[in-house]
Amino acid sequence: MNNPFFSKPETPYNVPAFDRLRLPHFLPAFEEGMRQQKEEVAAIVSDTRQPTFENTVEALEYSGELLNEVSAVFFNLCETNNSPEMNDIAAEISPKLSAHSDDIYLNEQLFRRIKAVYDKRDELSLDKEQRRLLEETYKAFVRGGANLPEDKQERFRAINERLSVLTLDFGNHVLDATNAYQLVIEDKAGLKGLPTSVVAAAAATANENEATRGKWVFTLHNPSLIPFLQYADRRDLRDTLWHAYASRCDGGRYDNNGIIREIVALRAERARMLGYRTHADYVLDDCMAKNPEAVYKLLKQVWKPALAKAKEEASEYQGLIRKEGGNFDLQPWDWRYYAEKVRKAKYDLNDEEIRPYFQLEHVRDGVFMLANRLYGLSFKLNKDIPVYHPDAVAYEVYDADSVIGVLFLDYFTRESKRSGAWMTEFRSQCRTEDGQPVLPVISLVYNFPRPVGEHPSLLNFDEAETFFHEFGHAMHGLLSRCRYRSLGGTNVPRDFVELPSQIMENWASHPEMMRLYAQHYQTGDTIPEKLIAKIQAAATYGQGFMNTELIAASLLDMDYHTLSEVKANFIPTSFEREVLNKYGLPSSIISRYHSQYFQHIFASASGYSAGYYSYTWSAVLDADAFSLFTEKGIFSREVADAFRKNILEKGNTEDPAVLYRNFRGQDPTILPLLRKRGLLQ
Repeated sequence: MNNPFFSKPETPYNVPAFDRLRLPHFLPAFEEGMRQQKEEVAAIVSDTRQPTFENTVEALEYSGELLNEVSAVFFNLCETNNSPEMNDIAAEISPKLSAHSDDIYLNEQLFRRIKAVYDKRDELSLDKEQRRLLEETYKAFVRGGANLPEDKQERFRAINERLSVLTLDFGNHVLDATNAYQLVIEDKAGLKGLPTSVVAAAAATANENEATRGKWVFTLHNPSLIPFLQYADRRDLRDTLWHAYASRCDGGRYDNNGIIREIVALRAERARMLGYRTHADYVLDDCMAKNPEAVYKLLKQVWKPALAKAKEEASEYQGLIRKEGGNFDLQPWDWRYYAEKVRKAKYDLNDEEIRPYFQLEHVRDGVFMLANRLYGLSFKLNKDIPVYHPDAVAYEVYDADSVIGVLFLDYFTRESKRSGAWMTEFRSQCRTEDGQPVLPVISLVYNFPRPVGEHPSLLNFDEAETFFHEFGHAMHGLLSRCRYRSLGGTNVPRDFVELPSQIMENWASHPEMMRLYAQHYQTGDTIPEKLIAKIQAAATYGQGFMNTELIAASLLDMDYHTLSEVKANFIPTSFEREVLNKYGLPSSIISRYHSQYFQHIFASASGYSAGYYSYTWSAVLDADAFSLFTEKGIFSREVADAFRKNILEKGNTEDPAVLYRNFRGQDPTILPLLRKRGLLQ
């Protein structure tokens, strides 16, 4: 077989040869990658010389190059180009990869060599990055079970292998359940209240299938779901679509309840084996927060004012329902509809007024412009670079005259792509063993609405912010200047990784920035000052709902993962209801994610278990950090250079708290965040 993984790709910048890759290539490449790394580890273990940083820790860091490459390509494609065949390969290889990883971390001779180097760390002439790699490697082995007695290692391996399968199944169920549902509307009366662009998109979706041609189809993907819940006058249809969304994977063919029960139980058991009280204690010990108590303290600081504001919003919406003659209580499928009505009444502002100024291409040009003004970067489309899907486009990223990486942009919703938006890497920035630079290959994946007919893709403001957010992650990956792959770019503690992304959102809504990139898609006119003023005036509108659903999901995640054990009769739906009732979440609001489709914490791709709080933790950092930009000027190169040098370039080469203080000159406070979100009491 002429397997593209077994030779250096003849592509620009050696990006993966997506144009030559076929499904049969993956399993042989995985097997060969594992075989090569086993040989490399065996060579480290059999080395008769005294263990040193170079012949043990650094040698391990540079092992597994082929396996890393194959894994990055395959699992990224599972998220964007999913198919039953891809799922079959994933189901076969995931347990093998788990066993391979355990073979390394539970290798007693290898750990003995690493520990020997670690114990002498104060006597070695290591620079900061070398010492950090040594400390992180040692910690990874301890957290990977290296200190477990031999009689417990078999069970530890079994837990890891089973979790690798369960989390994969969870994500596949969510994707399949999302794609399985359609709301088909045959009568135009069911479209009342919906903007023309939303109706046109639904017609285009319907026309993709012979059975629905000439009708209107709405799906559970956000570009279809959210506008329907915002604008559809037919309450019964909003109810239908919302319940289809909220009940995904709760029973039926794609039921995730049993999977959740087993995942939570196994995570708790594994944590106890490693000497931790709970899975949350295990996860947070390796994060900035350090322990569950610190997380709960932060979440409750935001929860209390957010809940109070949400109740005010609910009362206002209920008043409008009564005023319009409605004889019903506000329900979750009503919230976005009445929130949009009140926003229109209060601020003379709605999404359909905003969208024409946020054409996808204009938003893209805006983030490119921002990266240029802050960091001197430029972006050049290169159609010679092979792409992993026809929707994706590839850019060379320049710093002055030098190419520093490749950036893929993958914009639109499709059935083979999971929901949400994310940044990922096909190749991480690092240096080779002989010091040669390795250019990062970054991908930003979105689920934006497709162009319909002659109309381009127009984003609402949340979607525009999402573009900026994910682009911040890209900056973290592209501007990394680290020696070791495992420490570079976004390979930082979970509650620090969102700082570079969330700080970028601040520019999306800043008047000075909007004047540069927000242009009407038909006339080319810059966004009017009146509309900017409306957006600014409404900036904290709806923050009660947004923060309450966000913090509710974070609390739910923490309550799952602070369980010390899980009984056989544990029912996730009942547990979730008890948790949210305990915190006083109004019945008209749900957690941002019901447990059964909470992919961040239960699917293999996300890795946010006991970590969903990190969006709020990082928000404290980003609000505090951006206040320095507002003080010095939002395009200040002085501040941007400090952020680049101390945050973006450093990866995980130093403690994140130290990196932040090096940039800001002080520890962050929560006040800028509460002020920004209109939650100061």
